[in-house]
Amino acid sequence: MKRFPLYIRFLLGYLFFGAAGFIAVATLSSRLTYNYLIRSRSETLYDEASLIASTYSTVYDGNVIELASAYPQLRAVATYLDSEIWVMERNGSILVSSDPSRDGAIIPNFDPTVTGNRNHMTGSYFGSFPYTVLSVSAPITGNYRTYGYVVIHLPMDRVQDSANEILNIVYITFVIVFLLSLSILVLIVLLVLRPLRSITEGARQFADGNLSYRIDVTHHDEMGYLASTMNYMAEKLNKSEEDERRFIANISHDFRSPLTSIKGYLEAILDGTIPPEMQEKYLRRVIGETERLTKLTQGMLTLNSLDRDHGLSRTNFDVNRVIRDTAASFEGQCTGKRIRIDLTFAVESEMVYADLGRIQQVLYNLIDNAVKFSPAGSSIDIQSFEQHGKVFVSVKDHGCGIPKKDQARVFDRFYKSDQSRGRDKKGTGLGLAIVREIIQAHGENIDLISTEGVGSEFIFSLPRAAALVEDSQVQ
Repeated sequence: MKRFPLYIRFLLGYLFFGAAGFIAVATLSSRLTYNYLIRSRSETLYDEASLIASTYSTVYDGNVIELASAYPQLRAVATYLDSEIWVMERNGSILVSSDPSRDGAIIPNFDPTVTGNRNHMTGSYFGSFPYTVLSVSAPITGNYRTYGYVVIHLPMDRVQDSANEILNIVYITFVIVFLLSLSILVLIVLLVLRPLRSITEGARQFADGNLSYRIDVTHHDEMGYLASTMNYMAEKLNKSEEDERRFIANISHDFRSPLTSIKGYLEAILDGTIPPEMQEKYLRRVIGETERLTKLTQGMLTLNSLDRDHGLSRTNFDVNRVIRDTAASFEGQCTGKRIRIDLTFAVESEMVYADLGRIQQVLYNLIDNAVKFSPAGSSIDIQSFEQHGKVFVSVKDHGCGIPKKDQARVFDRFYKSDQSRGRDKKGTGLGLAIVREIIQAHGENIDLISTEGVGSEFIFSLPRAAALVEDSQVQ
């Protein structure tokens, strides 16, 4: 089935609407105009007939009325009204007429009551005319008697000519309005169609996988907003694809390295390259590599669960106590590197409303990072404080710091700066990504402040415990 372009359908629909509208207007206007003119002309003619009848009534004297000689201007009035005027007796005899040939004629079957409660009638007036006329009659009265009638006949051709003139004005006005509205429609179609074509082409390019394509629409309207939104969508999808490719490359690298080591050590053990007395040493290395793979897999599962849903088991708990317990778990590592962990709390107990297990994981990853990149003999500062109705936790080290070019990407999955790759060969690159996902799942934020050669500080926020917030509002 052939489909017409959108603008063709618009134009065809409008033309159909215009034709239907013209037919409706022509039919309705013709009927209304014709009825209006008959009503208007009949009222005008009746007023004139009544005036002539009243003039005849003034000549009434006793029982005799001279109707034939009382109104010499009858023909002049008939000419002015473009009609024919009769003065008739009650029996239908024409006493005087603007057409002399009708003087003395008798109208057969004359019945003045045929009009009923109307003052006019249309037709041949009892067969008196070979064409249709509009006839209006007014009685000539005197002494409470009707002596005759003044009848004015207007050819319906005159009424039709007036109707045609009015209808011509209506038709011309309709055509002008139709053409003006059509031009506006064409302009609107062009203004909408051109950007719509660009947007359609952009959608086709995006569907074909060309996410680098950009829709060139500069209008500051709904179309421009739609184009900008689609460009933004394509940009995000393109970035997502790049992140996915990077993710696959990184995970392939991080899985391949320990697997290669495991395979090499086991093959060396099997073929006797590694003597029996050295096998325990290399088997421990194999176990270390498997632990690394386990840690990497666990990190990926954690991120996947956070991506799938943000279901959190929120409770009220003391975040300062969690900080103390988590910091204590690094005592062995800190002792080996002579690193001191300093805890600074604004209050003894800082209650928050969050997922305790997830926050433990956040603190563990941040402190683990700080220990890894802190030089021997340095310190790690951990603080908690309340501000603007939220609880903030800060983990600060005095290590090498993070280069400015890497700071924007430290929370990306599998991303490692050059310095971290040199120092942390066993890292998975998922720790900070997990931290950010957990904090964002709580509806909060985490920020980084880092200076090369000085150190790095991670600050994240948590909601205060609900009960404490309600108490503060009551107070």
